[in-house]
Amino acid sequence: MEWLSSATRWLFDAELGAVDRPIPRWLFLRALGCIYFSAFFSLAFQIRGLIGPNGILPANEYLEAVAHTFGHVRGVWFAPTVLWISSGPHILMTLCWAGMGASLLLVLNLWPRGMLAICFVCFLSFVSAAQDFSGYQSDGMLLEAGFISLFFAPSGMRPGFGRSSPPMRASLFLLQWEWFRIYFESGVAKMMSGDQQWRQFTAMDEYYQNGPLPTWIGWYFQHLPQWFHASTAFATLALELVLVWMLFLPRRRRIVCFFIVTPWELGVIFTANYTFLNYLVLTLGVLLLDDEFLSRFLPQAWKRSFAQETTHERSQTETS
Repeated sequence: MEWLSSATRWLFDAELGAVDRPIPRWLFLRALGCIYFSAFFSLAFQIRGLIGPNGILPANEYLEAVAHTFGHVRGVWFAPTVLWISSGPHILMTLCWAGMGASLLLVLNLWPRGMLAICFVCFLSFVSAAQDFSGYQSDGMLLEAGFISLFFAPSGMRPGFGRSSPPMRASLFLLQWEWFRIYFESGVAKMMSGDQQWRQFTAMDEYYQNGPLPTWIGWYFQHLPQWFHASTAFATLALELVLVWMLFLPRRRRIVCFFIVTPWELGVIFTANYTFLNYLVLTLGVLLLDDEFLSRFLPQAWKRSFAQETTHERSQTETS
């Protein structure tokens, strides 16, 4: 069983982490903080009207029903939320402000693990009690990415790029796996739904005016020739069902995959509004890259900081 012990250490031991990914991790966590902030900022303007005591679906009535059905202990497991303590307007706004504050500190790279924990607890509290206003794919994917990032983030109050605390390989893989699943499951759903429009490559003919909150850019795309819409329908299926498998290929193929998928994702963002789901997918794509590729694009000040961390890490290794 020595091989199992070695494999476990390789996956979960931070000292044997992915030493070539601190820069992608740094970029990903900053972007994740921005996504969390956008989620809490939007909630601050609507949460009281949605699940407040006088809202459309009051959280206190929902939690009382859950407790009556499952009991208090099982009820907390069924709906894990801080709102069991109180679901008044003050606690709702406190959670929003705590989430916004923690997300900003995450962007500033102050105690990333602690800030990620606060963001996760606050957002989970809303999702668990929001009833019909939660449960969307974007909510679940953000919670998944936020939870995995607790193990992905570097330790310390001001970790910088975290060269001395490389990303755990298991957490890196799970985040990449989430990126893969979002695409691949979307493609499978299109084909398994039985919708003939995808099989006949006509699904994009009216998409730019019927998609979720289409943008003014989408108006121009809608007026492109029919061959363009047929081509994008085919390309969407090819990307979601075939191209994303390049994640599991060697380094150069992953980088090529990044440069194909990223412009495509930007096109989706520019023509429709899926809330923060596409921004999360876009951000997860950064993890296909590595330090060797990204370091050449860093500003000079960041390059010096990264070089200093690398030198310090080597000196510590030689000392030990």
